Amino acid sequence: TAPHEWDGLVPALYSVHGIDAARYQGVIDWSTARNAGVSFAWLKATEGGDHIDPGFVTNAPGARSAGVPVGAYHFYYFCRTPEEQAKWFMQNVPHVPGDLPPVLDIEWNHQSSCKRKPDPLTVRSEMARFVNLLSDHYGTLPVIYTTPDFYADNDLGQMHGAEFWLRTVAAHPSERYPGEDWSFWQYTGTGVVPGVGGNVDINAFGGSPESWSRWLSARRQS
Repeated sequence: TAPHEWDGLVPALYSVHGIDAARYQGVIDWSTARNAGVSFAWLKATEGGDHIDPGFVTNAPGARSAGVPVGAYHFYYFCRTPEEQAKWFMQNVPHVPGDLPPVLDIEWNHQSSCKRKPDPLTVRSEMARFVNLLSDHYGTLPVIYTTPDFYADNDLGQMHGAEFWLRTVAAHPSERYPGEDWSFWQYTGTGVVPGVGGNVDINAFGGSPESWSRWLSARRQS
């Protein structure tokens, strides 16, 4: 599909941008990406209770060396318990002081072999269990990435205290997630970034460079 033509509250109004990537992007040239304006990156590390994405191990050390704040994300699988999935993530993602907080990526996956679709109360309970385990382990609260349909279906506005990273590629988050606070906005899945192979997701931080510095100081792993 053609890129969305933005008007009104456009991504360019935000000054801090970053990427999220997986094995598909290959080996990232972080110094080139940083010079192109990449201020942070989350890399897929795990999925479910037995899947590893090699993109994290491949690219996280280079991001750290280039001075790009980097973290790992876990793609949630509804046919494993949150405890199994948290244990798997913690086994495969080391606690590195200075790294970004971990991310719980939770959305409906229509390609998944798992057809379980829990009710909203169960979904929020499982999310809280997963987040609490990671928060205890890494010393910082995980960020929650989600999509408009999953957010609405499971009434995630009830998750008080959660910090959100919201996907919306054709409208501002205020339109797709009315009334919700957010820290990160994934605004395209077809971005082109120097130093990164193929298309890549691009995200904006919802604040000024000064508030970004404060966020990093408060939220990085200690």
